[in-house]
Amino acid sequence: MAAEEIITDKTVSLVHQRARNARGWIDARANQIRLELARCEEKPFDEVIKLFGDPHAFGQQPITSLRQLLSCLLCPHFVDDPNYPRDIKEKAQRILEAKPGFSIASYTEVSGLRIIREHVAQFISRRDGYEADIEDIYLTSGGAHGIQIGVGVFAANSLESKCKAGVMTPMPGFPLYQARCIEFDLYQIPYYLDEENDWALSISELRRALDEARPHCRPQGLVLINPGNPAGQVLTYDNIRDIIKFCAQEKLVLFADEVYQETMYREDVTFHSCRKVVKDLGPEYHKFQLMSINSVSKGFYGECCLRGAYIELVGFSDKVKQQMLNVNTANLSPSIIGQAALSAMCNPPQPGDESYETFLKEKRTVLDSYRRKAEIVVSMLRTLEGVVCNEISGSLYAFPSIKLPRKAVEAAKRNNCTPDEFYCWQMLEETGITPIPGTHFGQKEGTHHFRFTILPSEEKIALMFDRITKFHKEFMQKYRTEGEEKYERLNGTVV
Repeated sequence: MAAEEIITDKTVSLVHQRARNARGWIDARANQIRLELARCEEKPFDEVIKLFGDPHAFGQQPITSLRQLLSCLLCPHFVDDPNYPRDIKEKAQRILEAKPGFSIASYTEVSGLRIIREHVAQFISRRDGYEADIEDIYLTSGGAHGIQIGVGVFAANSLESKCKAGVMTPMPGFPLYQARCIEFDLYQIPYYLDEENDWALSISELRRALDEARPHCRPQGLVLINPGNPAGQVLTYDNIRDIIKFCAQEKLVLFADEVYQETMYREDVTFHSCRKVVKDLGPEYHKFQLMSINSVSKGFYGECCLRGAYIELVGFSDKVKQQMLNVNTANLSPSIIGQAALSAMCNPPQPGDESYETFLKEKRTVLDSYRRKAEIVVSMLRTLEGVVCNEISGSLYAFPSIKLPRKAVEAAKRNNCTPDEFYCWQMLEETGITPIPGTHFGQKEGTHHFRFTILPSEEKIALMFDRITKFHKEFMQKYRTEGEEKYERLNGTVV
Protein backbone atom coordinates (compact mmCIF):
# COMPACT_ATOMS: atom_id res chain seq x y z
CA MET A 1 0.00 0.00 0.00
CA ALA A 2 1.41 3.39 -0.99
CA ALA A 3 2.30 5.79 1.78
CA GLU A 4 -0.37 8.47 2.29
CA GLU A 5 0.65 12.10 1.88
CA ILE A 6 0.67 13.62 5.36
CA ILE A 7 1.79 17.18 4.69
CA THR A 8 -0.31 18.52 1.84
CA ASP A 9 -0.40 21.77 -0.09
CA LYS A 10 -3.52 22.74 1.88
CA THR A 11 -1.60 22.25 5.15
CA VAL A 12 1.22 24.49 3.96
CA SER A 13 -1.29 27.03 2.65
CA LEU A 14 -2.83 27.26 6.12
CA VAL A 15 0.61 27.82 7.66
CA HIS A 16 1.25 30.57 5.09
CA GLN A 17 -2.06 32.22 5.92
CA ARG A 18 -1.13 32.29 9.59
CA ALA A 19 2.35 33.64 8.94
CA ARG A 20 1.60 36.08 6.12
CA ASN A 21 3.42 39.38 6.05
CA ALA A 22 3.33 42.70 4.23
CA ARG A 23 5.13 41.48 1.13
CA GLY A 24 2.78 39.01 -0.55
CA TRP A 25 2.72 37.76 -4.15
CA ILE A 26 4.03 40.96 -5.73
CA ASP A 27 7.23 40.56 -3.75
CA ALA A 28 7.49 36.98 -5.03
CA ARG A 29 7.10 38.31 -8.58
CA ALA A 30 9.82 40.90 -7.91
CA ASN A 31 12.19 38.11 -6.84
CA GLN A 32 11.31 36.20 -10.00
CA ILE A 33 12.06 39.24 -12.16
CA ARG A 34 15.46 39.57 -10.49
CA LEU A 35 16.23 36.01 -11.61
CA GLU A 36 15.02 36.85 -15.11
CA LEU A 37 17.36 39.86 -15.22
CA ALA A 38 20.22 37.63 -14.04
CA ARG A 39 19.45 35.35 -17.03
CA CYS A 40 19.75 38.44 -19.27
CA GLU A 41 16.06 38.42 -20.20
CA GLU A 42 15.10 41.71 -21.79
CA LYS A 43 13.27 44.21 -19.57
CA PRO A 44 12.58 47.95 -19.83
CA PHE A 45 14.77 48.40 -16.71
CA ASP A 46 17.99 46.95 -15.35
CA GLU A 47 17.21 46.53 -11.64
CA VAL A 48 14.37 45.72 -9.24
CA ILE A 49 13.80 48.17 -6.40
CA LYS A 50 11.64 46.80 -3.58
CA LEU A 51 10.45 49.68 -1.43
CA PHE A 52 10.59 48.06 2.01
CA GLY A 53 11.66 49.57 5.33
CA ASP A 54 15.19 48.15 5.26
CA PRO A 55 17.68 51.04 5.55
CA HIS A 56 20.89 49.11 4.93
CA ALA A 57 19.42 47.45 1.83
CA PHE A 58 19.35 50.96 0.33
CA GLY A 59 22.98 51.64 1.17
CA GLN A 60 22.62 53.39 4.53
CA GLN A 61 25.91 53.12 6.39
CA PRO A 62 25.94 51.48 9.83
CA ILE A 63 26.55 53.57 12.92
CA THR A 64 30.24 53.02 13.67
CA SER A 65 30.00 52.85 17.48
CA LEU A 66 27.37 50.09 17.29
CA ARG A 67 29.42 47.95 14.91
CA GLN A 68 32.60 48.55 16.91
CA LEU A 69 30.87 47.32 20.06
CA LEU A 70 29.73 44.18 18.25
CA SER A 71 33.26 43.64 16.94
CA CYS A 72 34.76 43.82 20.41
CA LEU A 73 32.17 41.43 21.78
CA LEU A 74 32.55 38.88 18.99
CA CYS A 75 36.37 39.15 18.88
CA PRO A 76 37.45 40.05 22.45
CA HIS A 77 41.07 40.63 21.40
CA PHE A 78 39.83 43.90 19.85
CA VAL A 79 39.35 45.14 23.43
CA ASP A 80 43.13 45.60 23.46
CA ASP A 81 43.29 47.18 20.00
CA PRO A 82 44.46 50.84 20.19
CA ASN A 83 42.47 51.63 17.01
CA TYR A 84 39.16 51.22 18.87
CA PRO A 85 37.82 54.10 21.02
CA ARG A 86 38.37 53.66 24.75
CA ASP A 87 34.69 54.12 25.67
CA ILE A 88 33.60 51.38 23.24
CA LYS A 89 36.20 48.96 24.60
CA GLU A 90 35.17 49.69 28.17
CA LYS A 91 31.51 49.01 27.35
CA ALA A 92 32.42 45.75 25.67
CA GLN A 93 34.56 44.76 28.64
CA ARG A 94 31.68 45.32 31.08
CA ILE A 95 29.29 43.26 28.97
CA LEU A 96 31.80 40.43 28.58
CA GLU A 97 32.46 40.38 32.31
CA ALA A 98 28.72 39.97 32.86
CA LYS A 99 28.68 36.84 30.67
CA PRO A 100 29.52 33.37 32.00
CA GLY A 101 32.93 32.29 30.78
CA PHE A 102 33.68 35.73 29.27
CA SER A 103 32.05 34.49 26.06
CA ILE A 104 29.41 36.41 24.15
CA ALA A 105 28.06 33.11 22.76
CA SER A 106 26.89 31.63 26.07
CA TYR A 107 23.22 31.74 27.05
CA THR A 108 21.79 34.71 28.89
CA GLU A 109 18.78 34.92 31.18
CA VAL A 110 15.47 34.30 29.41
CA SER A 111 14.61 37.99 29.75
CA GLY A 112 18.04 39.05 28.47
CA LEU A 113 21.41 39.93 29.95
CA ARG A 114 20.89 42.00 33.09
CA ILE A 115 23.47 44.68 32.27
CA ILE A 116 21.79 45.31 28.91
CA ARG A 117 18.35 45.48 30.52
CA GLU A 118 19.87 48.11 32.80
CA HIS A 119 20.91 50.07 29.70
CA VAL A 120 17.34 49.84 28.39
CA ALA A 121 15.91 50.98 31.73
CA GLN A 122 18.27 53.97 31.76
CA PHE A 123 17.26 54.87 28.19
CA ILE A 124 13.55 54.78 29.08
CA SER A 125 14.14 56.78 32.27
CA ARG A 126 16.00 59.54 30.37
CA ARG A 127 13.35 59.65 27.68
CA ASP A 128 10.30 59.88 29.97
CA GLY A 129 11.60 61.55 33.15
CA TYR A 130 10.26 58.63 35.20
CA GLU A 131 12.41 55.80 36.53
CA ALA A 132 12.03 52.47 34.71
CA ASP A 133 12.26 49.13 36.51
CA ILE A 134 14.63 46.56 35.06
CA GLU A 135 12.18 43.82 36.10
CA ASP A 136 9.61 45.28 33.67
CA ILE A 137 11.91 44.80 30.68
CA TYR A 138 12.24 41.76 28.45
CA LEU A 139 14.69 41.63 25.56
CA THR A 140 13.47 39.88 22.42
CA SER A 141 14.86 38.63 19.13
CA GLY A 142 13.40 41.48 17.13
CA GLY A 143 10.22 43.51 17.26
CA ALA A 144 8.26 40.70 15.57
CA HIS A 145 9.06 38.46 18.54
CA GLY A 146 7.92 41.19 20.93
CA ILE A 147 4.64 41.45 19.02
CA GLN A 148 4.24 37.68 19.20
CA ILE A 149 4.70 37.71 22.97
CA GLY A 150 2.32 40.62 23.54
CA VAL A 151 -0.46 39.44 21.23
CA GLY A 152 -0.06 35.89 22.52
CA VAL A 153 -0.97 37.07 26.01
CA PHE A 154 -4.38 38.18 24.75
CA ALA A 155 -4.94 34.73 23.27
CA ALA A 156 -4.04 33.05 26.56
CA ASN A 157 -6.58 35.24 28.33
CA SER A 158 -9.33 34.01 26.02
CA LEU A 159 -8.76 30.42 27.15
CA GLU A 160 -9.85 31.34 30.66
CA SER A 161 -13.04 33.08 29.56
CA LYS A 162 -13.98 30.45 26.91
CA CYS A 163 -14.81 33.38 24.65
CA LYS A 164 -12.62 34.50 21.76
CA ALA A 165 -10.49 37.47 22.77
CA GLY A 166 -10.64 40.59 20.62
CA VAL A 167 -7.76 42.92 19.78
CA MET A 168 -8.25 46.38 18.31
CA THR A 169 -5.80 47.00 15.45
CA PRO A 170 -5.30 50.15 13.35
CA MET A 171 -6.24 50.40 9.68
CA PRO A 172 -3.96 51.11 7.98
CA GLY A 173 -1.49 49.28 10.21
CA PHE A 174 1.49 46.94 10.22
CA PRO A 175 0.23 43.61 8.75
CA LEU A 176 2.06 41.51 11.34
CA TYR A 177 -0.66 42.33 13.88
CA GLN A 178 -3.27 40.88 11.53
CA ALA A 179 -1.08 37.81 11.04
CA ARG A 180 -0.67 37.26 14.79
CA CYS A 181 -4.42 37.59 15.31
CA ILE A 182 -4.89 34.79 12.78
CA GLU A 183 -2.10 32.71 14.34
CA PHE A 184 -3.58 32.93 17.84
CA ASP A 185 -7.23 32.72 16.69
CA LEU A 186 -8.05 36.17 18.00
CA TYR A 187 -10.97 38.31 16.88
CA GLN A 188 -9.52 41.28 15.05
CA ILE A 189 -11.32 44.57 15.72
CA PRO A 190 -10.20 47.03 13.02
CA TYR A 191 -10.39 50.74 13.71
CA TYR A 192 -9.70 53.31 11.01
CA LEU A 193 -7.28 56.21 11.26
CA ASP A 194 -8.56 59.58 10.06
CA GLU A 195 -6.81 60.25 6.75
CA GLU A 196 -8.39 63.70 6.44
CA ASN A 197 -6.87 64.68 9.78
CA ASP A 198 -3.23 63.60 9.28
CA TRP A 199 -4.15 60.00 10.15
CA ALA A 200 -5.11 60.93 13.72
CA LEU A 201 -6.94 58.46 15.93
CA SER A 202 -10.56 59.33 16.70
CA ILE A 203 -12.08 58.20 20.01
CA SER A 204 -15.52 58.08 18.36
CA GLU A 205 -14.08 55.66 15.79
CA LEU A 206 -12.64 53.52 18.58
CA ARG A 207 -16.06 53.50 20.24
CA ARG A 208 -17.77 52.48 16.99
CA ALA A 209 -15.34 49.62 16.37
CA LEU A 210 -15.60 48.37 19.95
CA ASP A 211 -19.41 48.49 20.09
CA GLU A 212 -19.70 46.55 16.83
CA ALA A 213 -17.26 43.88 18.05
CA ARG A 214 -18.64 43.22 21.55
CA PRO A 215 -21.34 40.73 20.46
CA HIS A 216 -18.64 38.61 18.80
CA CYS A 217 -15.74 38.62 21.25
CA ARG A 218 -14.32 39.74 24.57
CA PRO A 219 -12.17 42.82 23.80
CA GLN A 220 -8.81 42.55 25.53
CA GLY A 221 -6.40 45.06 24.05
CA LEU A 222 -5.72 47.93 21.68
CA VAL A 223 -2.70 48.19 19.39
CA LEU A 224 -1.30 51.67 18.83
CA ILE A 225 1.49 52.32 16.30
CA ASN A 226 3.20 55.65 16.88
CA PRO A 227 4.93 56.99 14.81
CA GLY A 228 2.75 55.27 12.27
CA ASN A 229 3.50 52.45 9.88
CA PRO A 230 2.48 52.76 7.05
CA ALA A 231 0.98 56.25 7.31
CA GLY A 232 3.93 58.18 8.79
CA GLN A 233 1.81 60.08 11.32
CA VAL A 234 2.82 61.11 14.87
CA LEU A 235 0.06 61.32 17.46
CA THR A 236 -0.28 64.38 19.68
CA TYR A 237 0.05 64.26 23.45
CA ASP A 238 -3.68 64.96 23.86
CA ASN A 239 -4.60 62.21 21.41
CA ILE A 240 -2.49 59.66 23.31
CA ARG A 241 -3.94 60.79 26.65
CA ASP A 242 -7.48 60.32 25.33
CA ILE A 243 -6.62 56.86 24.02
CA ILE A 244 -5.22 55.85 27.42
CA LYS A 245 -8.36 57.09 29.15
CA PHE A 246 -10.47 55.17 26.65
CA CYS A 247 -8.52 51.97 27.33
CA ALA A 248 -8.83 52.46 31.08
CA GLN A 249 -12.57 53.01 30.82
CA GLU A 250 -13.06 49.96 28.58
CA LYS A 251 -10.60 47.75 30.52
CA LEU A 252 -8.27 47.26 27.57
CA VAL A 253 -4.53 46.62 27.71
CA LEU A 254 -2.68 49.14 25.53
CA PHE A 255 0.01 47.70 23.26
CA ALA A 256 2.23 50.56 22.04
CA ASP A 257 4.42 49.92 19.02
CA GLU A 258 6.96 52.76 19.20
CA VAL A 259 9.82 51.43 17.07
CA TYR A 260 10.03 54.61 14.94
CA GLN A 261 10.31 57.01 17.88
CA GLU A 262 13.70 58.40 16.81
CA THR A 263 12.65 59.22 13.22
CA MET A 264 10.87 62.58 13.36
CA TYR A 265 10.81 65.21 10.60
CA ARG A 266 8.63 68.20 11.48
CA GLU A 267 9.67 70.87 13.97
CA ASP A 268 6.07 71.26 15.14
CA VAL A 269 5.72 67.54 15.95
CA THR A 270 7.06 65.77 19.07
CA PHE A 271 7.09 62.10 19.99
CA HIS A 272 5.44 61.29 23.33
CA SER A 273 5.75 57.75 24.65
CA CYS A 274 2.58 56.15 25.97
CA ARG A 275 4.48 55.32 29.14
CA LYS A 276 5.26 58.97 29.85
CA VAL A 277 1.64 60.00 29.30
CA VAL A 278 0.43 57.21 31.63
CA LYS A 279 2.88 58.39 34.31
CA ASP A 280 1.79 62.01 33.81
CA LEU A 281 -1.81 60.99 34.52
CA GLY A 282 -0.81 60.23 38.11
CA PRO A 283 -1.59 57.64 40.80
CA GLU A 284 -5.08 56.97 39.43
CA TYR A 285 -3.41 55.15 36.53
CA HIS A 286 -0.91 53.26 38.67
CA LYS A 287 -2.40 49.90 37.63
CA PHE A 288 -3.01 50.81 34.00
CA GLN A 289 -1.58 47.96 31.92
CA LEU A 290 0.70 48.97 29.06
CA MET A 291 3.00 46.90 26.88
CA SER A 292 5.40 48.85 24.66
CA ILE A 293 8.07 47.77 22.18
CA ASN A 294 11.11 49.42 20.64
CA SER A 295 13.69 48.04 18.24
CA VAL A 296 17.16 48.64 16.85
CA SER A 297 15.80 47.76 13.39
CA LYS A 298 14.36 51.23 12.85
CA GLY A 299 15.28 54.72 14.03
CA PHE A 300 18.56 55.92 12.54
CA TYR A 301 20.34 52.61 13.26
CA GLY A 302 18.39 50.52 10.72
CA GLU A 303 19.88 47.21 11.92
CA CYS A 304 16.93 45.13 10.72
CA CYS A 305 18.44 41.64 10.71
CA LEU A 306 20.42 41.88 13.92
CA ARG A 307 17.05 41.15 15.60
CA GLY A 308 17.26 43.27 18.72
CA ALA A 309 14.23 44.69 20.56
CA TYR A 310 12.68 45.06 23.98
CA ILE A 311 9.20 44.90 25.40
CA GLU A 312 8.36 46.77 28.60
CA LEU A 313 5.45 45.83 30.85
CA VAL A 314 3.96 48.65 32.91
CA GLY A 315 1.23 48.17 35.52
CA PHE A 316 1.43 44.37 35.60
CA SER A 317 1.66 42.41 38.85
CA ASP A 318 4.75 40.39 39.77
CA LYS A 319 2.74 37.18 39.29
CA VAL A 320 1.80 38.16 35.73
CA LYS A 321 5.39 39.10 34.91
CA GLN A 322 6.61 35.77 36.28
CA GLN A 323 4.13 33.95 34.09
CA MET A 324 5.32 35.98 31.09
CA LEU A 325 8.84 34.85 31.92
CA ASN A 326 7.69 31.24 32.18
CA VAL A 327 6.03 31.43 28.78
CA ASN A 328 9.19 32.86 27.24
CA THR A 329 11.44 30.10 28.56
CA ALA A 330 10.67 28.06 25.43
CA ASN A 331 12.86 30.54 23.52
CA LEU A 332 15.82 29.87 25.85
CA SER A 333 17.28 33.38 25.44
CA PRO A 334 17.10 36.24 22.93
CA SER A 335 19.75 36.66 20.24
CA ILE A 336 22.85 37.96 21.97
CA ILE A 337 23.83 39.96 18.87
CA GLY A 338 20.45 41.68 19.03
CA GLN A 339 20.91 42.29 22.75
CA ALA A 340 24.31 43.87 22.15
CA ALA A 341 22.87 46.08 19.41
CA LEU A 342 20.17 47.21 21.85
CA SER A 343 22.88 48.09 24.34
CA ALA A 344 24.52 50.31 21.73
CA MET A 345 21.17 51.96 20.92
CA CYS A 346 20.17 52.57 24.54
CA ASN A 347 23.64 53.42 25.84
CA PRO A 348 25.15 55.52 23.01
CA PRO A 349 28.38 57.56 23.26
CA GLN A 350 28.06 60.60 25.50
CA PRO A 351 29.74 64.03 25.37
CA GLY A 352 33.39 63.59 26.37
CA ASP A 353 33.61 60.02 25.06
CA GLU A 354 36.24 59.37 22.41
CA SER A 355 33.60 58.07 19.96
CA TYR A 356 31.01 60.80 20.61
CA GLU A 357 31.79 63.22 17.78
CA THR A 358 31.74 60.48 15.16
CA PHE A 359 28.48 59.11 16.56
CA LEU A 360 26.81 62.53 16.60
CA LYS A 361 27.92 63.31 13.04
CA GLU A 362 26.62 59.98 11.73
CA LYS A 363 23.31 60.32 13.56
CA ARG A 364 22.74 63.84 12.21
CA THR A 365 23.70 62.75 8.69
CA VAL A 366 21.10 59.96 8.68
CA LEU A 367 18.28 61.98 10.24
CA ASP A 368 18.94 65.08 8.10
CA SER A 369 18.86 62.88 5.01
CA TYR A 370 15.58 61.28 6.15
CA ARG A 371 14.09 64.73 6.67
CA ARG A 372 15.05 65.94 3.19
CA LYS A 373 13.86 62.74 1.53
CA ALA A 374 10.54 62.82 3.36
CA GLU A 375 9.89 66.24 1.85
CA ILE A 376 11.07 65.16 -1.61
CA VAL A 377 8.92 62.01 -1.66
CA VAL A 378 5.74 63.82 -0.61
CA SER A 379 6.36 66.61 -3.11
CA MET A 380 6.94 64.17 -5.97
CA LEU A 381 3.97 61.95 -5.11
CA ARG A 382 1.71 65.00 -5.15
CA THR A 383 2.63 65.66 -8.79
CA LEU A 384 0.98 62.38 -9.87
CA GLU A 385 -2.56 62.59 -11.22
CA GLY A 386 -5.16 61.27 -8.79
CA VAL A 387 -2.64 60.89 -5.93
CA VAL A 388 -3.18 62.60 -2.55
CA CYS A 389 -0.44 62.36 0.06
CA ASN A 390 -0.30 63.65 3.64
CA GLU A 391 2.89 65.05 5.13
CA ILE A 392 5.31 62.51 6.62
CA SER A 393 5.73 63.40 10.28
CA GLY A 394 7.67 60.32 11.36
CA SER A 395 8.73 56.74 10.47
CA LEU A 396 10.05 55.87 7.02
CA TYR A 397 6.97 55.91 4.81
CA ALA A 398 4.39 57.81 2.83
CA PHE A 399 0.95 56.25 2.36
CA PRO A 400 -0.73 58.14 -0.47
CA SER A 401 -4.23 57.46 -1.73
CA ILE A 402 -4.77 56.98 -5.43
CA LYS A 403 -7.95 57.40 -7.45
CA LEU A 404 -7.84 54.78 -10.19
CA PRO A 405 -9.85 54.79 -13.44
CA ARG A 406 -12.84 52.45 -13.63
CA LYS A 407 -11.21 50.35 -16.35
CA ALA A 408 -8.18 49.75 -14.08
CA VAL A 409 -10.51 48.55 -11.32
CA GLU A 410 -12.18 46.19 -13.80
CA ALA A 411 -8.78 44.94 -15.03
CA ALA A 412 -7.78 44.21 -11.44
CA LYS A 413 -10.92 42.14 -10.96
CA ARG A 414 -10.16 40.11 -14.09
CA ASN A 415 -6.68 39.43 -12.70
CA ASN A 416 -8.03 38.32 -9.31
CA CYS A 417 -6.36 41.10 -7.37
CA THR A 418 -7.32 44.39 -5.75
CA PRO A 419 -7.00 47.67 -7.69
CA ASP A 420 -3.99 48.87 -5.69
CA GLU A 421 -2.30 45.48 -6.11
CA PHE A 422 -2.90 45.76 -9.85
CA TYR A 423 -1.38 49.25 -9.95
CA CYS A 424 1.72 48.21 -7.97
CA TRP A 425 2.09 45.03 -10.03
CA GLN A 426 1.96 46.95 -13.29
CA MET A 427 4.48 49.46 -11.95
CA LEU A 428 6.82 46.57 -11.13
CA GLU A 429 6.48 45.04 -14.60
CA GLU A 430 7.08 48.37 -16.36
CA THR A 431 9.67 50.06 -14.12
CA GLY A 432 11.13 47.41 -11.78
CA ILE A 433 9.94 49.51 -8.82
CA THR A 434 7.52 47.94 -6.36
CA PRO A 435 5.76 49.86 -3.59
CA ILE A 436 3.49 47.84 -1.29
CA PRO A 437 -0.28 47.90 -2.00
CA GLY A 438 -2.51 49.50 0.60
CA THR A 439 -4.55 46.29 0.73
CA HIS A 440 -1.81 44.71 2.81
CA PHE A 441 -2.17 47.35 5.53
CA GLY A 442 -5.95 47.75 5.56
CA GLN A 443 -7.92 50.70 4.19
CA LYS A 444 -11.46 51.96 4.06
CA GLU A 445 -13.65 50.22 1.53
CA GLY A 446 -13.61 51.96 -1.84
CA THR A 447 -10.23 53.63 -1.25
CA HIS A 448 -6.86 52.61 -2.70
CA HIS A 449 -3.38 53.34 -1.38
CA PHE A 450 0.23 52.22 -1.60
CA ARG A 451 3.16 52.51 0.81
CA PHE A 452 6.30 54.25 -0.44
CA THR A 453 9.52 54.35 1.58
CA ILE A 454 11.86 57.34 1.84
CA LEU A 455 14.98 55.15 2.18
CA PRO A 456 16.58 55.27 -1.29
CA SER A 457 19.25 57.93 -1.74
CA GLU A 458 18.16 61.39 -2.89
CA GLU A 459 19.73 60.74 -6.30
CA LYS A 460 18.00 57.37 -6.58
CA ILE A 461 14.62 58.86 -5.61
CA ALA A 462 14.89 61.43 -8.40
CA LEU A 463 15.70 58.74 -10.97
CA MET A 464 12.93 56.51 -9.66
CA PHE A 465 10.35 59.25 -9.97
CA ASP A 466 11.32 59.88 -13.59
CA ARG A 467 10.32 56.27 -14.28
CA ILE A 468 7.29 56.34 -12.00
CA THR A 469 5.96 59.58 -13.51
CA LYS A 470 6.20 58.16 -17.03
CA PHE A 471 4.54 54.89 -15.98
CA HIS A 472 1.78 56.65 -14.05
CA LYS A 473 0.87 58.96 -16.91
CA GLU A 474 0.71 56.08 -19.39
CA PHE A 475 -1.23 53.87 -16.94
CA MET A 476 -3.87 56.51 -16.26
CA GLN A 477 -4.24 57.28 -19.96
CA LYS A 478 -4.51 53.59 -20.87
CA TYR A 479 -7.29 52.84 -18.40
CA ARG A 480 -9.20 56.11 -18.43
CA THR A 481 -12.60 55.71 -20.10
CA GLU A 482 -13.86 58.23 -22.64
CA GLY A 483 -16.49 59.45 -20.17
CA GLU A 484 -13.93 59.89 -17.39
CA GLU A 485 -11.59 61.80 -19.65
CA LYS A 486 -14.36 64.12 -20.83
CA TYR A 487 -15.48 64.80 -17.25
CA GLU A 488 -11.91 65.48 -16.06
CA ARG A 489 -11.17 67.80 -18.96
CA LEU A 490 -14.31 69.77 -18.17
CA ASN A 491 -13.16 70.03 -14.55
CA GLY A 492 -9.55 70.75 -15.36
CA THR A 493 -8.18 67.65 -13.62
CA VAL A 494 -6.41 65.91 -16.50
CA VAL A 495 -2.65 66.34 -16.27
